[in-house]
Amino acid sequence: MFSKILIANRGEIACRVIQTARRMGVRTVAVYSDADASALHVAMADEAAHIGPSPVGESYLRGDRIIEAAKATGAEAIHPGYGFLSENPDFVDQVTAAGLVFIGPSAASIRAMGLKDAAKRLMEQAGVPVVPGYHGEAQEIVLLASKAREIGYPVLIKARAGGGGKGMRRVDHPDDFPEALSSARREAKAAFGDDRVLVEKYVEKPRHIEVQVFGDNFGNAVHLFERDCSAQRRHQKVIEEAPAPGMTPEMRKAMTDAAVKAAKAISYSGAGTIEFIVDASEGLRPDRFWFMEMNTRLQVEHPVTEMITGVDLVEWQLRVAAGEKLPKSQKEIALSGHAFEARIYAEDPQRDFLPAIGTLHHLSFPTETPAGSSMRVETGVRQGDAISPYYDPMIAKLVIHANDRSSALQGLTEALKATRIAGSTTNIAFLAALSQDADFASGDVDTGLIGREQETLTAIPEPGGNIVARAALAASGARPAGAMTDDPWASLSGYSHFHPIERRTVLRRSEQELHAGVTAQPDGRYLVRIGDGTATVLSKTDFQDTVSWPGHVTVFADGAAFTFAVPDPFASAEEAGGSAGSMRAPMPGLVKLVRATEGETVKKGQPLLILEAMKMEHTIAALHDGIIAEIATEGEQVMDGTVLVRFVEEA
Repeated sequence: MFSKILIANRGEIACRVIQTARRMGVRTVAVYSDADASALHVAMADEAAHIGPSPVGESYLRGDRIIEAAKATGAEAIHPGYGFLSENPDFVDQVTAAGLVFIGPSAASIRAMGLKDAAKRLMEQAGVPVVPGYHGEAQEIVLLASKAREIGYPVLIKARAGGGGKGMRRVDHPDDFPEALSSARREAKAAFGDDRVLVEKYVEKPRHIEVQVFGDNFGNAVHLFERDCSAQRRHQKVIEEAPAPGMTPEMRKAMTDAAVKAAKAISYSGAGTIEFIVDASEGLRPDRFWFMEMNTRLQVEHPVTEMITGVDLVEWQLRVAAGEKLPKSQKEIALSGHAFEARIYAEDPQRDFLPAIGTLHHLSFPTETPAGSSMRVETGVRQGDAISPYYDPMIAKLVIHANDRSSALQGLTEALKATRIAGSTTNIAFLAALSQDADFASGDVDTGLIGREQETLTAIPEPGGNIVARAALAASGARPAGAMTDDPWASLSGYSHFHPIERRTVLRRSEQELHAGVTAQPDGRYLVRIGDGTATVLSKTDFQDTVSWPGHVTVFADGAAFTFAVPDPFASAEEAGGSAGSMRAPMPGLVKLVRATEGETVKKGQPLLILEAMKMEHTIAALHDGIIAEIATEGEQVMDGTVLVRFVEEA
């Protein structure tokens, strides 16, 4: 076994690898960029090496610097995690040429499966079913459009490299094909450096079911059952589970046999995932699944497989890379219970899941789970850390295991509702709503479920009077009896000769400004008046699930986080956001394409520019009719709130 490994990654996956390595007595080396100098994975590792500035192209994608760090620290092997260089065969060649071990498959295996078109041709030869489509080399738009007509609309344009939904577009009509193709190519080029695509038949009720496979260097290959990843938004997974709901023994055998056959076809070694698209229009049938792609690395959702099998996949990775045989045979791998994983992101579901940034002023996860279930939290951040615009905005993965699906789902819902995050917008309320959706709860899920129900799943009710009152109470500076504080007035119960002292405060939420008065009562409770409305009486228990952070108060209720700004009466600042005269960037990003010019008259809803953030494209459309006075330039890097468009002011 290795004595020391370097982890060529960051965040939660780096922390995850460190945990297993530590248990096995293997020392670890972390790498970090400028933005990650004080990150959790750096603090957890035995050693750390700086590899460059914050942008990934200058740090985590610099294979040469990573290899230099490994050699300088005496690491014997490199674990790539997922993303970044994990599926880059050239990097694997560089690692082995440097006399180090790559903890993963061979460069040849990665190349064989790295491009979707070539991989599908290879799978056809191996007898693995593939989805109908065009997987050829020619990329002329006339040919691709012709193939789309032959296949029959709707079709799916997919980048032949990479994954994660990037460079993927559904097209329902021939007239929309050219624009969708251009957009997919731009996104694919930005994400993977390769703008070539393939065109496939779009399955009307698709389920995304994948099989975890594992191979060693002695010709052995096994599966560790399947995962269902059909709950997706914008082609990116949200909640994964294992095993797949509705799975029959016949269907499982057909899929796992095909997955192992695929792994053996390329002499695969290490952890890998064979992804299948399944037509669920008539239930799960052995003749209705097709190979999509292979991920030649550890998956984000690997914990659900670990929970139902009791296998530590990272440990297996280290053992196989160190030259050992697979720790278990197929007969020794058993499936037990059911597991869910929910991906908690800094993003705004009400704004079409736009990535968010911010400082995690409050971060806490539940300490208890319902009886009969177990929980693990995979995270790479701590309270006080900042969500950077440079990297994926994942905060944590919440994983629940129980004896059956219903119990595991109940545990997931309760754990989500008990998770508290303030300082950045998150998708927790959305995840909690999805976990309670009737179709999802019944197992009737396909990749279009979230899209169909997005408005309902992302809706957050306006805060009721009790929530507003609790926010006002927290903003007033009050503390429950016995709380430690240096402020002698914090209890609001100072001396008053005639009447109880009332502390006034102001709250802002969206465009609404709320004025409140808080008065301490002789019995230890508080009277809260909002404007001229009805007063609310609160007790010390109402301090629970409420946190204050610089300039804000957040109240947690039933999985939702209601945040109010608390204006500083002695300071004022220009507010960010769109106005009648301007439009501002909704997130940090790169102005990828500008579709309007200064002086142009535009209509409401007309696309003005395309902003690229987190390697995904977001169209910025006019909020109203008007004449453009000024517009951002292509290639400009902007921050959240940067003015993108100014309109000519009406006389």
